[in-house]
This record gives sequence, C-alpha cells and structure tokens, in this order.
Amino acid sequence: MRSTGDGLTTGGPYSARGALARAAVEGSGGAVPEQPPERVGYRGPAACAATGITYRQLDYWARTGLVEPSVRPAYGSGTQRLYSFADVVVLKIVKRLLDTGVSLQNIRTAVQHLRSVGPAELPRMTLMSDGATVYECTSPDEVVELLQGGQGIFGIAVGVVWRDVQSALSQMHGERVDTGETLIGHNPADELARRRNRAV
Repeated sequence: MRSTGDGLTTGGPYSARGALARAAVEGSGGAVPEQPPERVGYRGPAACAATGITYRQLDYWARTGLVEPSVRPAYGSGTQRLYSFADVVVLKIVKRLLDTGVSLQNIRTAVQHLRSVGPAELPRMTLMSDGATVYECTSPDEVVELLQGGQGIFGIAVGVVWRDVQSALSQMHGERVDTGETLIGHNPADELARRRNRAV
C-alpha cells in the first residue's frame, strides 16, 4: 500500500474509495468492547459532551453531511437530532483527525468508510495518518509497514475511542428509540447531589 500524494491510496482493496486502505489488526489493546443497545439514541448535548466538540461543530457537521445522526435527523425547529452510539464514536474520531490537520476531504472519505463497515468491526480498527492520507490498519504488520515507509505519523485505536465514548455516555441521559423514554445515566456528581439532598 502506498500513498499517491493526493489523499488517495493505491494497492489496497479500498483504493477505489480513496483515503482508507484496508489492512487486517486484531485488537487495539484489549478485548473488543461490547456494543451498547442499538435502541438507544443520544441528543446533541450528550454527543458534544462525550466527544469534546461544540454544539456549533455538531450542527455544522450534520448540516453539511459530514456526520449525520443515523437515529433521527432534525426536521426543522423543535425537533432534536438523535445520534447512535456508533455515530458518537465517529464524531470523536472526526474531531481527532481534524485536530491533527487531516483535510476535510480526506475525513469525509474516512467517515464514508467507517459508515460502510459494521459497528462490530469498528473497535478492531486502527486508523493511521501521515496528515494527508488516512489508512485503516487491522494488523500489527500493516502498522509496521506504514511506519517503515515513513507514512504513518499518528494513529487512532478505534477500540480506545469506543471505550472512552462508552464511559462518557454511561454518565449521560439516553433515549429509547422506540418509546422516547429517557434513560438516566449514572453520573457520580448526580448521586452526590441526591445524597446531599437526603441529608438536609
């Protein structure tokens, strides 16, 4: 696999799709985390808090189609977007790629690829980038090959991002997709407040 210098990758099964070339890594530092129930969605403020992005960024990315909510898009004023767990993982990955200077065009290609794979595959991925091209690695050999070629500068272990998002969202409110019922997250600060109120 080699970069053509224009954000595209040649020599991999995904070369026709552009910036991601598939390699093959089992593991990103541990067992594959379990996936939260698919019937739970998260509103914009929870997605922002879990990923470290602003609501303005979230809104812009949704309006421009960079990362749209897969559970429920906004239909005019008064409706709330609802993001799946996998959506929130992708949001956090996009933020990390932007923070490291990857172009928006290459990030769009990366997001399309992340959306095309099943959620169960996401935690097994490692994304590597040289600042111009984003590569998907799924084996240690592929990571070594990129590093030896001088292409890989930084990596994102998606399994680690997955666990970070899982931990953050467990403390926030979710919403059942089928009934609209609010699911209360376990926030230690909320528990402390409840104890203080009981003591008064």
